[in-house]
Order: sequence, then structure tokens, then C-alpha cells
Amino acid sequence: MKDRDKKRLKKFAAQLTKLRKKKGLSQRELSSRCDVDYGKISKLENNKANLTLTTLLELAEGLEVHPKELLDIDFD
Repeated sequence: MKDRDKKRLKKFAAQLTKLRKKKGLSQRELSSRCDVDYGKISKLENNKANLTLTTLLELAEGLEVHPKELLDIDFD
């Protein structure tokens, strides 16, 4: 994986964690609100996994936010 991609995933991980904590949810609670396994959420938040569009949409649904909020990060 390119360094650029690693940096982008790290920023996404931080955004996901921030939104989840803002909602007062644990990773397991978020998992129960969407169709994403707890282990996958943990890997995403710890920058150990990439995600698909369907995962992004499920996370947004579980967080009750528009998917664009998960991508509201600086990609430079």
C-alpha cells in the first residue's frame, strides 16, 4: 500500500472514531446498529483495514450520519 493511501486511511480512522465517540457508542454498540462486524470496526479504527463502499454506508447508518460526514477529512 502506498504511503499516501496509508495516510488517508489513518485520517478516516480518526474521523470514524471521533464520530463514534461523539455519539457515545462503543465499537460493539456501533456494530449492533449496523451490518459491520465489531472486529472490522476495530481494524478500521486502528488503521489495519481498508473499507468498501457498502461498509461506509453501513457505518453511516449505524452512526445516524450522512456518509459524507465520514469522509469530511483533508485528503492532502
